[in-house]
Amino acid sequence: MKIKILGTGTATPSLRRSSSSCLLSTSAGNILIDVGPSVVRRLLESGYDVNDIDIIVLTHFHPDHTVDLATLLFACNYGERQRQKDLFLVGGRGIRLFFRRLSRLYPWVVPVDYRLTMKAVPRDTVRIGAVSLVTAPMVHREESIGVRIEERGKSVVFSGDTDYSPALAGLAAHADLLVVECSFPEQKVQGHLNLPALLMIVREAKPKRVIMSHLSPVWEEFRGVLPAPLLLGEDGLNVEL
Repeated sequence: MKIKILGTGTATPSLRRSSSSCLLSTSAGNILIDVGPSVVRRLLESGYDVNDIDIIVLTHFHPDHTVDLATLLFACNYGERQRQKDLFLVGGRGIRLFFRRLSRLYPWVVPVDYRLTMKAVPRDTVRIGAVSLVTAPMVHREESIGVRIEERGKSVVFSGDTDYSPALAGLAAHADLLVVECSFPEQKVQGHLNLPALLMIVREAKPKRVIMSHLSPVWEEFRGVLPAPLLLGEDGLNVEL
């Protein structure tokens, strides 16, 4: 698996960090995790266009994780090349209702010449060839999910936004890579992790590597030392498993 970190930011506008999003290249196709503002542009900057995406996972429905879904779907119909191949949209409870409401607002996102399949996976395993997507509910919103993606013995976990959660520790157990929100170094905000809460997750789950994402601007002032295996994420970072 190849992982491209497209964005590591929050809802706070930033020239350095786009909204949190990742792209995985797998044998089952290209998997996009969250589609917040600027993600379609980040795809282009990384050498991909909207028609290269095969699977989209929405960890929850907040705007900083979903706004560019409308941009992406609109471009599938009316971009430079009209999309022909199927697209699979995965999310937590209410994913179909979310799309129905989005399409009422923007009827142009309804597929013209391709099939869009949707599946709600609050706690599920989806297998596509050699790739499996394992989901579990997170502590943020009622539809929030984390996802573990496995292929040929390698695993990467995406937390989405979440507070401390034993479910996240279980999902991330001994993963090769955990891409996890850590909104603040010290400040504790309900529904989000800070560094002490993340360290609890890491001690329980023991992932091999950790990339911290969903980073608020206060992280730019952080002068502490992060213990292994933590790494402060950056937009454009590439990882291969």
